[in-house]
Amino acid sequence: MVARTRFNDSDCPVARSVDAIGDWWSLLIVRDAFDGCRRFGEFQRNLGVAKNILTARLRALVAGGVLESVPASDGSAYSEYVLTPKGKALFPVIVALRQWGEQNFFAPGEPHSQMVDSRQGHPLRPLEVRSADGRLLNPDDTTVHKVSTR
Repeated sequence: MVARTRFNDSDCPVARSVDAIGDWWSLLIVRDAFDGCRRFGEFQRNLGVAKNILTARLRALVAGGVLESVPASDGSAYSEYVLTPKGKALFPVIVALRQWGEQNFFAPGEPHSQMVDSRQGHPLRPLEVRSADGRLLNPDDTTVHKVSTR
């Protein structure tokens, strides 16, 4: 088996982030955690993922500080998985992926799940990238200043 390339010491924040999340199963676990899943069985039922894969992904997310394993809230012998502050900081990433998917992978009028403001019940506004002075930015308005490797 080929060893996975690691990016945990890369000077690129995107590479380090992808290294920490790992793969699409991990993002779907984080999505489900935001939706209220806490127990292994809930994640397994929602995702339909093999138990060995789920076990490995949950361990990696706990080791990476995205999830924390805590005693079950009902006092049973089971553990539950909760988002840490680092995990909760993935919220805009999940919203961005959701909105990108809504724009690009559904036909007009095709039904799909929808995230709404729980207080008002309204769909969320599209995420926007803005400059420090409030201007709306697109990819042509930004550059990346790379770290010199000399």
